[in-house]
Amino acid sequence: MDLIKQLAQELSLRESQVAAAVKLIDEGNTIPFIARYRKEATGSLDDTQLRDLFDRLAYLRSLEKRKEEVRSAIETAGALTPELEKALETASTLAQVEDIYRPYKPKRRTRGSMARERGLEPLAQLLLRQNPQDDPLALAAPFADPEKELPTPEDALAGARDIVAEDLSDSAAVRADLREYLWKNALLQSKGKTEEDSTYSMYYDFTSPVKKLAGYQVLALDRGEREEFLKVTLSADENYLLALTLRHILKRQPSPCGEELKAAAADSLSRLILPSLEREIRSQLTETAANQAIDVFALNLRHLLMQPPVKGKVALGLDPAYRTGCKIAVVDATGRVLETAVVYPTPPQNKKEEAKQKLKQMIQRHGVSVIAIGNGTASKESEIFVAELIKELPFPVSYLVVSEAGASVYSASQLAAEEFPQYDVSLRSAVSIARRLQDPLAELVKIDPKAIGVGQYQHDMPKKQLDNALTGVVEDCVNAVGVDANTASHSLLSYVAGIGGALAKNIVAYREENGAFTSRKELLKVPKLGKKAYEQCAGFLRVPESDNLLDRTAVHPESYDAAQKLLAQCGYQKGEEDFSGLRQRVNAIGLETLAQQLGIGVPTLSDIVEELLKPGRDPRDTLPPPLLRSDLLDIKDLKPGMVLQGTVRNVIDFGAFVDIGVHQDGLVHISRITDRFIKHPSQVVKVGDIVKVKVLEVDLARKRISLTMRDVDSPSSL
Repeated sequence: MDLIKQLAQELSLRESQVAAAVKLIDEGNTIPFIARYRKEATGSLDDTQLRDLFDRLAYLRSLEKRKEEVRSAIETAGALTPELEKALETASTLAQVEDIYRPYKPKRRTRGSMARERGLEPLAQLLLRQNPQDDPLALAAPFADPEKELPTPEDALAGARDIVAEDLSDSAAVRADLREYLWKNALLQSKGKTEEDSTYSMYYDFTSPVKKLAGYQVLALDRGEREEFLKVTLSADENYLLALTLRHILKRQPSPCGEELKAAAADSLSRLILPSLEREIRSQLTETAANQAIDVFALNLRHLLMQPPVKGKVALGLDPAYRTGCKIAVVDATGRVLETAVVYPTPPQNKKEEAKQKLKQMIQRHGVSVIAIGNGTASKESEIFVAELIKELPFPVSYLVVSEAGASVYSASQLAAEEFPQYDVSLRSAVSIARRLQDPLAELVKIDPKAIGVGQYQHDMPKKQLDNALTGVVEDCVNAVGVDANTASHSLLSYVAGIGGALAKNIVAYREENGAFTSRKELLKVPKLGKKAYEQCAGFLRVPESDNLLDRTAVHPESYDAAQKLLAQCGYQKGEEDFSGLRQRVNAIGLETLAQQLGIGVPTLSDIVEELLKPGRDPRDTLPPPLLRSDLLDIKDLKPGMVLQGTVRNVIDFGAFVDIGVHQDGLVHISRITDRFIKHPSQVVKVGDIVKVKVLEVDLARKRISLTMRDVDSPSSL
């Protein structure tokens, strides 16, 4: 099938959209650039659709490449037939291609190949003939030869069976039938290899049909097997599997040779085919589960990165600890560090009053209005301390517990050392925690996405695949928000379309040497930033200091002429910057009419209008703000029936974890998220959502809280 046509069918897109997207990708354009500035060509495909297309395109091209390699190898062996040509042409997966190639693949010496070397191929063919008059031992007698290590007819028959067994194992048709049956009917079973309690206890006696296994179960079984807590096996009806296999060689008319073929088929199944298919099925289950987990991780990461920033507030970051004390950093509204300190309100020092006095002075001196507390060691004690402190302040201050996942990795990195050479590692963490509250995206891009901790089993994922997926998400988020060319760190700049790590460092170096950029065009003076890179990145880089209003927006320089003509057509004077009535004037003329007059597409015109109405707008500003707290509950205060507000911290296959302000996240199982059936929690909730939940059960010993989002408006509210 034609590649464009196949992609269009699989992704439910028009062929024209796919053809345009593939052409743009092949020309070296980035996904964010295509999604934002080539909407007319692709029919407004978004970044997620384009990445799906890109991934599938890469797979299909690798499939075609492998088909050509296999076709060439079979042809070189002189075995290419029209049937094989057609089979290769219609193969839709790499597994099918490998099945076709299997009989012609160079092999190490096997029992079957040694039997062929001893001249037993003709005997195998005689057995397959299944003549009712043939006696297998009589057929084998002429092949007995002590010099060939075949002292008896029985030895010759055994060798012939090895050949039949290997041929069955190499048969693409046999494997296809058995594979289909196993996927539909096989069971995956696990048994505990120990009696000790562990996170895998629920799998110590576990059975599930292969077709019904959930992704998180597959990943848990895989890890439990690797860590030697579990023994995992695949099982199916052996008699039916044997019958399926014999269907390919056994004739209806009984013959003495049939028993030899049955023995060969049984041997082939147990020794060759089933172990291979079990590995293949387990591998496919793991791959599918990993893909699902990566998708969930990517979705969670997207929502986490796009959390609304807490703008215009002086923040205090508190990195909790016991023995070494809590590290404190106050940062202004732009993220600049104003003051740092170390206090000891937690055990073993318990210097609460001294810590309170120190923090009160810092809060009043700098006008702190929000406190960010890291959720690591001693977080609960620190949260209790902060809640008490807030009650004693003469003006309102709120707090938020912030995930510090990856903060220690960042603090000890070369990047953090360059950014804060004057602070030790622990104080850098406090700065990072405060900044995570102020602008999650700008701070979290400094950390390896895998360390952010909003997935499940992320450390078991294929590294390259996970890195590609998460990097794509970070790129899409950074480019959706836009970046200030004069203040962005090189970490943030490196994710801008067309830039990357080396160019990002060049931009920062140019900025440090020459001062702030005063226009977008000045970016072309940055070493190694050529026309192609400028085309890709310019629209995503804002220059607030520019005299040209368009440099402060997401309007691409290629559309500046159109934007200026638009303003003139709508009656605005040069230098005017209040375009509040622009939409009405555009509608009066007509979008399509105006687009034709300006020589641009309607999507581009609509984007220009939106940008002029809100220059440099941040898409995160339209989202609900984070839930800030001023008081704290203890897990012991929770009672079944209580209704609370919480923030969704993680979404996984079987539910969502919600922070309800008791230091321990509660679990809303997928069955308790909504009254209707859903395949995945992400259909209803996302990371960062503020939700109302009811407490169902509290297990103090195991620190587990069971919550529901159903029937939350019934009595017993808190």
